[in-house]
Amino acid sequence: MRNILRKSGFFALLLLIAAGLQAQESPDRISLSLAEAKQYAIDHNRTLANASIDIKKAQANKWKAIAALLPQVTASGSYTNMMGYKMDLGQMQISMPPYATFGLQTAVGFSGASIIGIQVAKISGRMSDITLEKTEKQICDQVETLYYSALVAERTIGLLEQNLESMRKLHGITQKSVDVGVAEQTDADQLLVQVATMASTINTTRNSLEMVYNSLRLQLCMEDDAQIVLTDGLDDLMNMETARALLTEEFDINRNYDYRLLKENTELTRKQIALTAWSAGPTLSIYHQLSGRHNFSNEPTMNMTPPNQIGAQLSIPLFTSGKTYASVKDARLAYDKQLNTLEDTELSLYVQHHQLVYDLSSAIEKYEIQKQNMEVAQRVFDNIARKYEQGVASSLDVTNSGTNLLTAQSSYVQTLLEIITAQVALEQLLNK
Repeated sequence: MRNILRKSGFFALLLLIAAGLQAQESPDRISLSLAEAKQYAIDHNRTLANASIDIKKAQANKWKAIAALLPQVTASGSYTNMMGYKMDLGQMQISMPPYATFGLQTAVGFSGASIIGIQVAKISGRMSDITLEKTEKQICDQVETLYYSALVAERTIGLLEQNLESMRKLHGITQKSVDVGVAEQTDADQLLVQVATMASTINTTRNSLEMVYNSLRLQLCMEDDAQIVLTDGLDDLMNMETARALLTEEFDINRNYDYRLLKENTELTRKQIALTAWSAGPTLSIYHQLSGRHNFSNEPTMNMTPPNQIGAQLSIPLFTSGKTYASVKDARLAYDKQLNTLEDTELSLYVQHHQLVYDLSSAIEKYEIQKQNMEVAQRVFDNIARKYEQGVASSLDVTNSGTNLLTAQSSYVQTLLEIITAQVALEQLLNK
């Protein structure tokens, strides 16, 4: 009895280990929902990592500009040996023994250009933040588009394989009829060509699907041999109500990343006017120096180094031969040009919103029509296939109905991609 229990426990342990190994993901295989794919791209995409580095650089530049207005402390030291030289003053000589000096200097400078430089650095920091948000949104949109495209390609392959199975069945029936002398060989040949055409279309679609997966691997920064399993289905993600809701969404231009960046860039151009003007402004510098000297001899000598020293300097440019005036005028003209660009961009964004709403509305309408068309084409094909099996329809009828079904399915798939493209573009514009 104990041996039986011991063996049962051993086999149960083996089953648990096997189940655990089966449940574990292969290192080169990863299952992702759409939300998980987006998060994975955010965590691993190198373009996004570079945008984060740009934020750190902008912060460093801001603090560099602030530090320029803060006190700067410099320490110095030196050793001098005049090799026994004595200064001859006629009636007396002064020894010049070896000595060491040390000093500590504190300096601070103020100028209008430095203050404007801090403001410019802050604007650059805000632009880096917006760029990071925009990059993250673009990457997520690209992942979403590729995710949908892969699902659409897989749906297409499924439809084609279903048609291929039906055509092979009809070809088999026809070939048997030819063998017994009931049907013509040309009828079987026509269906065989249709079978080969569908098989070729499936292979082409599989190649396209692999290209989509390769693009997705690039966005996710995965190895080229990584296997991606999409866990979300196309029917779960394709929500026509969500797409229709976008058609009535109010367009807030201040949420658009491109417009926000352009506004910050316009403000940056305006600050360049003040920065150019203050480059010819007064500069105030204040310093304090603490100095000391140590002689490596007891001989009397002369020390002309003051232990403490404070000073200030005010620099005021008086005449630049019109250079400052021309530079400021050039900066003002650049600002006026930037204002025109901002107005044109604002107008173009509203026009783009109107166009994208139209594109999405048209894509939804075409999708509903093509979906019905595909369903009708499928019923027609199935009906003719049944009639062909009963000897009522010809092989030409089957070939024509099969071609029409392929065309309808292709149009249906195309409208799916059009909806995805239009929806993602509108969401990107609205920053949804």
